[in-house]
Amino acid sequence: MEIFVQQLINGLTLGSIYGLIAIGYTMVFGIIGMVNFAHGDVFMLSAFISLIFFLILTTWLGISSVVLALLIVLVVAMALTSLWGWAIERIAYRPLRGSFRLAPLISAIGVSIFLSNFVQVAQGARNKPTPPMVQDVIVLFQGASGYNVALSYKQIIIMITTAVLLTIFWYLVQKTSLGRAQRACEQDRKMAALLGINVDRTISLTFVIGAALASVAGTMYLLYYGVVSFNDGFVPGVKAFTAAVLGGIGSLPGAVLGGLIIGLIETFWSAYFSIEYKDVAAFSILAIVLIFMPSGILGRPEVEKV
Repeated sequence: MEIFVQQLINGLTLGSIYGLIAIGYTMVFGIIGMVNFAHGDVFMLSAFISLIFFLILTTWLGISSVVLALLIVLVVAMALTSLWGWAIERIAYRPLRGSFRLAPLISAIGVSIFLSNFVQVAQGARNKPTPPMVQDVIVLFQGASGYNVALSYKQIIIMITTAVLLTIFWYLVQKTSLGRAQRACEQDRKMAALLGINVDRTISLTFVIGAALASVAGTMYLLYYGVVSFNDGFVPGVKAFTAAVLGGIGSLPGAVLGGLIIGLIETFWSAYFSIEYKDVAAFSILAIVLIFMPSGILGRPEVEKV
């Protein structure tokens, strides 16, 4: 029982990181109908930005408060990664918006390869570790076998951050003028433009918001694992996209729910079965769910426009 509870905590933590990345996928897809395959590498880039600024703050500037350093790192990473997201949309995606449907997809793959190789050249191919940021844990209870079920402070930070950001961005999409513009662009971009909505600005802001969420996920990933590599964008990116599809792409709560499910499947499969097949288990569950629920768990079925 104690092992089950511990793996449940670990799965929720990993799923929270996937959920943060998945929100960025689902926001972009919901508006322009394009899968931004460079989003995973934006996440990886943000993790490197967080690593560099954390080392600058703690080693060079001598800031001893980890909480203060993390807050500064989070703000700086969100700002710089958002700038990257804006530049990628302006340079790689906007010129191809009216082209055939595969053109933006090919451009997204090209941006992904560029970011991965850029970070490899700039930072090297080796894993980049960081000193432990948060080490304290809370022992919840001790099992009969002497196994301690623990909840670390970094796990609490990750799960609370995901819940807070999901609430904020759900409110942003549902209750603000930007959210109304996003939903209008999702339904019909031409009609939204005729009604006075600045479609280009709305799409750019969506990319900026998605990149900011990816930067939070990158910081949380670095906080949790303490190491990052230039090729850490592909696999988490694919799994986050899988989470977005599983939960119902276009739904923010669905993206987080899908991330939590993927994280729990991976964690429990690794604990009770062969760790080599954890990815097979996750994608098998995705296939089974989509057979019976093609729109995902919380997704809305597409209505044919006539």
